[in-house]
Amino acid sequence: MSTAAPVDLAVIVPAFNEAEGIERTLTAIQEVLGTMSCTSEIVVIDDGSSDGTGERAKACGVRVITHPANRGYGAALRSGVLGTTADAIMIMDADCTYPPSAIPRLYERLAEADMVVGSRPLSSRGVDWIRRPAKWFLNRFASYLVGRHIPDLNSGQRVMKRAAVLRYLHLLPSGFSFTSTITMAMLSNGHHVIYEGIDYAVRTGQSKIRAAHFTSFLLLVVRATVLFNPLKVFLPLGAALFLIGIGKLIQDIILWNLSETAVMAFLAAIVIWAVGLLADMISRLQLQAPWQQ
Repeated sequence: MSTAAPVDLAVIVPAFNEAEGIERTLTAIQEVLGTMSCTSEIVVIDDGSSDGTGERAKACGVRVITHPANRGYGAALRSGVLGTTADAIMIMDADCTYPPSAIPRLYERLAEADMVVGSRPLSSRGVDWIRRPAKWFLNRFASYLVGRHIPDLNSGQRVMKRAAVLRYLHLLPSGFSFTSTITMAMLSNGHHVIYEGIDYAVRTGQSKIRAAHFTSFLLLVVRATVLFNPLKVFLPLGAALFLIGIGKLIQDIILWNLSETAVMAFLAAIVIWAVGLLADMISRLQLQAPWQQ
């Protein structure tokens, strides 16, 4: 029995109570895909919606994967990735914020990269002014940890080679931090990532992001770095303690009074460096584990 050949591009649209914007988003995506020469499909993941989002998506003629209960943004994307065999996957939100017109441009650049991210300027109309300082800080902090400039850490419009995503799928969280984690994973492990500027409009419906999520995103950036590139965290931390120990030792020599503080600082630095090396070895082994469906 023959099986259908995989399409070139699957557009994955996670949706939770997005009845207000889902039809307009899908119609715009369908129009754009109709102008492209590649084969494509649209997969909507109805993540436990209670407002008829799934029914409206089905009325647009696209394939819908239904979660009986809300499992989270990342869990919806995971279902979408596993629910297609396309060589490339594009993720887009269902709230009319990201431009479907950017799909061909992003997809074209995937020929030279593992992931192409639609980068939203902080000055975009869709980025609330009250969130701009937090987004700026997160982008800068993540850039420092991975050693590369990240203009948009958690953009919800990006196209990726499915094979690259599958390598990390078992490590990606079920919440909003899915996009941040895949960004850190790709950059920390030497994948070629391209950023392309896009417009970002005011969303339709109510945002699911809250101010309290900032702390979660901050911890996620640190956790992802420890997971994918632990030496980036442990080496500077150990060096700071080592320098404190040297400073305290110099002070003790001048005062001719050796204290335990300098010794403890040196020991703490050695322990942290050792833990960092062990974490790095575990990280390398962990990333070799294939995703098991």
